[in-house]
Amino acid sequence: MKKLILTLLVGGLLMTGAFAKTAFVYFSATGTTERMAKNAAHAMEADIFEIQPVQKYTKADLNWRNKKSRATVECNDPENRPAIANKIDISDYDTIVLCYPIWWGRAPKIVCTFVENQNWSGKKLGTLCTSGSSGLGKRL
Repeated sequence: MKKLILTLLVGGLLMTGAFAKTAFVYFSATGTTERMAKNAAHAMEADIFEIQPVQKYTKADLNWRNKKSRATVECNDPENRPAIANKIDISDYDTIVLCYPIWWGRAPKIVCTFVENQNWSGKKLGTLCTSGSSGLGKRL
C-alpha cells in the first residue's frame, strides 16, 4: 500500500512538472512521517529538510488522552506557534512537498510556524500527511 501511495504521489508530481526543483520538508515526532518523506524524496531524487522543534516532543507530550499534554494544548490554542530550531530556505525551489502527521484533525502547530515564515510566491505546494489513529490511513 505504501508503494502504491508513493507511486501515485510521484506520478502526480511528474505530470505537473514538479520535478523542476523540488524539496520535501517534513515534521515528524515519532518517525512515521520521516520515513514516508524520505522514501518519497528518494524516489523523486529531491532534496529533503526536517522541521526540528526547539523542544523535541516526548511520548508524554504526544498523549492525546491527556488534556494537559503539550501537543493537546498546542492544538487547542489557535495562536500557538512552537519555535523551530533550524532555518529552512525554500527560495531556490519551485515545488515544496510539505509532509506532516495529522494531529487532532489538522497539521501540528509547528507546521503552521514553518508555513507562516516562508515566502510562497511562485511556489507549487503539495502535501503528504500521515495518520495513525483516524480512518484516513485505513480507507485506501
